[in-house]
Amino acid sequence: MKVSKKAYLHVFTIIVLALGLLRLTTDIDEPKSPEEIAMADSLAVVNKEAEAEEETETSDSPVSSENSENIQASLPPDTRKHHKIFSVPDYDKAFPDSQSVQIVAAQKYGVKPVKDDKDAENRKDELVYIGSSPWYHVDRLSSSSPYLVPRAAVLLQDIGRAFYDSLDAKGVPLHKIITTSVLRTKANVQKLRTRNINATENSCHLYGTTVDICYNRYKTVQDPKGPKRREVTNDTLKWILSEVLRDMRNQGRCYIKYEKKQGCFHLTTR
Repeated sequence: MKVSKKAYLHVFTIIVLALGLLRLTTDIDEPKSPEEIAMADSLAVVNKEAEAEEETETSDSPVSSENSENIQASLPPDTRKHHKIFSVPDYDKAFPDSQSVQIVAAQKYGVKPVKDDKDAENRKDELVYIGSSPWYHVDRLSSSSPYLVPRAAVLLQDIGRAFYDSLDAKGVPLHKIITTSVLRTKANVQKLRTRNINATENSCHLYGTTVDICYNRYKTVQDPKGPKRREVTNDTLKWILSEVLRDMRNQGRCYIKYEKKQGCFHLTTR
């Protein structure tokens, strides 16, 4: 049967349209080459790894330094990371400031020598009473009076606070430093020389700028609601105190002499 050209084109057009409609409705996938398949697999692995890393960063985000410090401070004392105790290499070399050095600062920053305790009480505009403090303990004074010029009183308080901070940072129970000698009035010097003829008449203590802090005794700070604090050797506390005093001296806040016979650090404000 002979088909006309016009009828052939009409049938051919219908077939092409039908095939095109079939492809759209059935979404037939074209076959991929091996290279295309391998690339698709690699992209899938990379995407999965990226998603896993993103989830890890979200769940384990780094804690800010402030929050880290808060967490560290909230931990029980025995679980915190404590600083090491180093002390100073040599006490004589670390604290070499003799009387001749300290007397210059004492006369510069101190008051005129005080006659007696009554005279000291009347100099409230020049002297500060230091008989009681949460940062240090004043020993029972037999040859001095509990008065200092303001800058020396602040120095003593700062030393006590720094000692507390250092003890806490090193995981050592709190102890107060003990002040054994403060302002010496003329009456104090006269009384002292009756027992010790070597006691100088021109002591730095006369000017209210100088204190003695003993290194072989400390006052334990007890918790009234907690258990009794453990014993700490005086050597351990001395090592920590020496670090604090070295820092104060290096900051230019005082002159210090290591006194072997008296068992104290003799220091004058500057």
